[in-house]
Amino acid sequence: MREGELERVKMLPLFAGCSPDTFRTLTAGAFLQRFPAGTTLLLEGDQVDFLYVLLDGIVELEGTWNDKETTLAVLRPVSTFILAAVVLDADGLMSARTIERSDILMLSGEAIRRAMKADAMFAMAVAQEVAGCYRGLVRTLKNQKLRGGLERLANYLITQKLRQGGNPTFTLPHEKRLLASLLGMTPENLSRAFANLQGYGVEVNGPQVTITRPVVLERLAKPTPLIDNHQPVTDELVGKAQRERWPVPDGSRAA
Repeated sequence: MREGELERVKMLPLFAGCSPDTFRTLTAGAFLQRFPAGTTLLLEGDQVDFLYVLLDGIVELEGTWNDKETTLAVLRPVSTFILAAVVLDADGLMSARTIERSDILMLSGEAIRRAMKADAMFAMAVAQEVAGCYRGLVRTLKNQKLRGGLERLANYLITQKLRQGGNPTFTLPHEKRLLASLLGMTPENLSRAFANLQGYGVEVNGPQVTITRPVVLERLAKPTPLIDNHQPVTDELVGKAQRERWPVPDGSRAA
């Protein structure tokens, strides 16, 4: 690995506080691979031997059951994934697939577990990362169980608008098939939801969305900081997003 790539990894909250010896141990057996779009990195139920660090590209985390599948998260650089399975030395509960060409660093799971026992600061960072993922899961569950599809889409659009600078017109970061799965909807339900939001001032032209009546849309969405993170993108927000796994717009360093 090149020095610049190691520096990018060292800036992650997970590794920023560990000792130089621990970081050398963690990265000694690491390797960086470039995967083309559509590559399956692992399947749910597989044994997890590595912690994955996404340095470039986009990765989709998926779950399946009884011939059904759903998108659980969409990750952007720089972010880690499958950490809980690595800590527990357990099988993965999610599949991971590249959406576009991606550079991914793979760190030995066994080295991660050894470092947690030897370096208290690193163990604390792992605990904080896993705790942040848990809080992100709680936000997602509350969003899915307490809101209807129309309300979920409205809050998603408000979030994207604010995180892309607050302008009335912004770009959807994902194709609509992927967005529907991320919001727990079918593509048909998503299309109907977009049509229903026209009355609330939402205009859609391909991937471009314009919100002409933001006050009316917020009355429908009823955003709350206990579920949503309607904040502009800042360095602090990006760091928090890495830990809590909620989406930030294209061009940022985390998901």
